[in-house]
Amino acid sequence: MTPARRAATPSQATTPRQATPSRQGKAPTKRDRIAAELRRMISEGELPRGSRIQQDVLAAMFDTSITPVREALRLLEAEGVLVGEPHKGVRVADADFEQVKTVYLMRRLLEPYAMQRAARRLSPRDIDLAERLAEEMEQAAAEGDRARLNATNYRFHFLFYANCGNEGLTNEIEQLWQKFPWDVLQVVDDRAEETSNEHRSMLAAARLGDGAALAKATEWHLGRSFLALARHLTGQRIADPFDVDND
Repeated sequence: MTPARRAATPSQATTPRQATPSRQGKAPTKRDRIAAELRRMISEGELPRGSRIQQDVLAAMFDTSITPVREALRLLEAEGVLVGEPHKGVRVADADFEQVKTVYLMRRLLEPYAMQRAARRLSPRDIDLAERLAEEMEQAAAEGDRARLNATNYRFHFLFYANCGNEGLTNEIEQLWQKFPWDVLQVVDDRAEETSNEHRSMLAAARLGDGAALAKATEWHLGRSFLALARHLTGQRIADPFDVDND
């Protein structure tokens, strides 16, 4: 995949993306809006790993005081997205392999189960929409449109997860997604075509209403993504740590 052109950083951007209400229906606070925008900018590669975060620039960008900016930065530090350094300020955290592995293991436990539950609840219209989203992802990947690819990939997966019949489970998965280094995964060679094929396998199982097959296809998809990412981060091939004999 050819990386998209780099977009504006907080020192250059003027208008942040509008935050949406949470799944619980609460209107986002200023802290939430700032945190959501920073997560997006990091996941789409607009804020590269190691970039310094300037509080005054963010305050101007969001037309707010320093207080909600500091609250947002503390929240993202707690999530491991940002790193605070004495006398240096805050920067975007590097992708830490051990943290990535932990997030992957949790995703492997939760997401296939959510998919299996969703298979019984998806309507034909839901599956048609998922098909269109898969096609849109393929087009975005071909064009190197990282922002569109990220957003559409999220919509594809959460079309299933939001139909699993358990809001708490969906929210837990969403929290894990926020900790996963999507920006790094997108520059891994050869994943675009593989991802497309894996999504097609998931769609085929969904059309049959086969929850077990959908869960299995999701396991394969998550495993392949993690192993490609692990190879990129460590420079070596590793065995899948979800198999307890390998970890």
